[in-house]
Amino acid sequence: MKRILIRSGKSPLRVASPTEFIHQDLIGTNTGNLLFSDSAHKMLTTPDTEVTSNGIRTNHSAERAAEINEQYDVFVVPLANAFRPQFQASLDRLSKLIEQLTIPVVVFGVGAQATDDYATDMLKPMEASVKRFARAVLDRSASIGVRGELTARYLRDHGVADSNIDIMGCPSMFLYGDTFPAIRATEITADSRIAINMSPNARPVGPISGIAQYAHAHYPNLTYYAQNTVDAELLLWGDTTPESGAEDPFPKLLTHDLLRENKVRMPLDPATWIDELRGYDFAYGTRIHGNIAALLAGTPAVVLTHDSRTLELCRYFDIPHRQLSALSADTDPRDLYEAADFSAMIKGHGERFDRITAFLTRNGLDNAYQHGDGGAAYDARVASLDLPASMQVWDGTEDGQMRYRVSRLRERITVSETKLTTVTKKNDELRSKLAAAEKNAAKTAEQLDAAIKQLAAARKQLAAVERRVTGIEKRVLVRLGPALRRRTRKIAASGDKG
Repeated sequence: MKRILIRSGKSPLRVASPTEFIHQDLIGTNTGNLLFSDSAHKMLTTPDTEVTSNGIRTNHSAERAAEINEQYDVFVVPLANAFRPQFQASLDRLSKLIEQLTIPVVVFGVGAQATDDYATDMLKPMEASVKRFARAVLDRSASIGVRGELTARYLRDHGVADSNIDIMGCPSMFLYGDTFPAIRATEITADSRIAINMSPNARPVGPISGIAQYAHAHYPNLTYYAQNTVDAELLLWGDTTPESGAEDPFPKLLTHDLLRENKVRMPLDPATWIDELRGYDFAYGTRIHGNIAALLAGTPAVVLTHDSRTLELCRYFDIPHRQLSALSADTDPRDLYEAADFSAMIKGHGERFDRITAFLTRNGLDNAYQHGDGGAAYDARVASLDLPASMQVWDGTEDGQMRYRVSRLRERITVSETKLTTVTKKNDELRSKLAAAEKNAAKTAEQLDAAIKQLAAARKQLAAVERRVTGIEKRVLVRLGPALRRRTRKIAASGDKG
């Protein structure tokens, strides 16, 4: 039995409550992380393997590294846009852990995040971290699996041999192995159910807020599928913007129409997320995994690309997409659907599946589709679980989470009081230091005044000495002047005679 340790927020077989998802950050700040890690988990589950989740946070202690070396046969690390400045510290921690491992380490799906024109200048400050990570992984595996052509070029530019790079996309697209669900044909009308997804960091690139506002005004059955932990916290806790009147065009405050009308959902588990999206006619937006979840449900979807991480996956998988920067706020989802062609995505899926399984084989890993039951047993186990539905806006009534809210508030109050006590103590220490400094400053000022007086007296004495010296010099010249003149004439007369 091969024991596989996989980096993931949670095992797909673990049922967690919404509060556990938030409190333990089981999604790694973004539900999309679970979509590709769950797919990898399923892919690696064969009769001869045991797959265990390591969690999303990296413990790089020597003790943890020793445990992994002793208890597991391989460490699998599915990643997304890990080559980005915000992830540098996490990447360094991961490298430190891997450097201590003696078992194989297999990384797939990793990507570089740049702008949608593939300019990687922003990644320059983390070059050393990327090289360290690649070196650590390739010392323990045959190759690195990357998302697309940009990441492959980026690693080549940093010294990784082309033979050590496999372009294999993202595991999420292979949740059903070598087959892909048929994309349902539909007709978009005013009554259609539309799912939109949005990234806050896409706002500087294009009018994503305006696009959502247009859809809200023209499609009454619109739902916004959020994906971040902050969105889950907003749905669970709410905020005071209805009372304060604060507004934002992006749906991150309760005053936004989508939240006010309870048209926001936060998926917590890929299985229920995909199942919910089967009930929609069309999905679109800037979230790559939000749209992949819809495609896996057979729902037509179009990605609005705003950076390299979304664009290179769309290009690799032939997912219909449009660049957000080229769109206007009145972009109609019906036009996006009518212009979309899913044939290349479906046609090329088998070949792309062969690439990812070849990558796994090259790195010593079997897969459920070629060495097992095609994931049937896995799917049956997931189907038997009572997984949580997507979160909705809390309406203030008892929903089973009240105990957590009260307990969490109490914890936060305790933490705040502790911090206040610490700050107060530091303030008192600073006040004491300030008083001592002021006392020293006063003493120094007195000493300075005395020194200034001494200097003035010295200057006065020097002036007097200079006057006396000048007087003496004048008197000497007066007395010696006639004698010197007589001596000079005498010498001159002697010279004339010679």
